[in-house]
Parts: sequence; C-alpha cells; structure tokens
Amino acid sequence: QVQLMEFGGGLVQPGESLKLSCVASETIFGIYFMGWYRQAPGKGRELVARIRTDSVSNYADSVKGRFTISRDNAKNTVYLQMNTLKPEDTAVYYCNLKHLSGSDWSDYWGQGTQVTVSA
Repeated sequence: QVQLMEFGGGLVQPGESLKLSCVASETIFGIYFMGWYRQAPGKGRELVARIRTDSVSNYADSVKGRFTISRDNAKNTVYLQMNTLKPEDTAVYYCNLKHLSGSDWSDYWGQGTQVTVSA
C-alpha cells in the first residue's frame, strides 16, 4: 500500500509563493497519474494539477500560468510550485496517486496540507 505524505503548506499573503511536496513511500512503476487536488471550506474536492507517467501535465484553468507541477523520480516526490497566490487558493491540498494495475485503477491520497492565503 503506497503512502503519500505532503509537506509545505502554510499561511502566506496574496501575491506570495509556496511550494508543496508529496513524497511517496515507494517507487511507483507502470502507468500512473500523480497530482494535487484541493478542497475549500464548503466546496467539493477539485483537481489542481497532475502529471502523467510520460510527464504530460494538465492544470485547472484557475491556476494555469501560476502553478507548476513537477516531479523527481529519484526522490519519489511530486512538487507543486504555487506563485502569485490568491485568497481563493485557500484550501486543504491533497496529494493523489492514480495507479493502473492490470485493468484496474487504484487511488491513494495523502492526509492533506492547509494552504491559507490572507492579508
């Protein structure tokens, strides 16, 4: 069972930057997506960004041009660089792994890290 741990949340002011890290407990092989979701109070969980096995990435429209997802396979780590943060980016950010095993997809989640953007 893969475990995911997030690091890097915190309180920042609007316009500032923050970098989140997600470390997997083991090396991920095969076909997968690793990404970040977020959930603001009173709202559903939404995809922020994800990166595919072949390094193709996609982003929510609301973060395009401001957030960048990347990974370091040697460290089993995925990063989310968040620039020009806005109050509406305030949420709990969750790391997610979707892994294809045979013909089935498995979902793994981290415990979440709080990001608060406030003056």
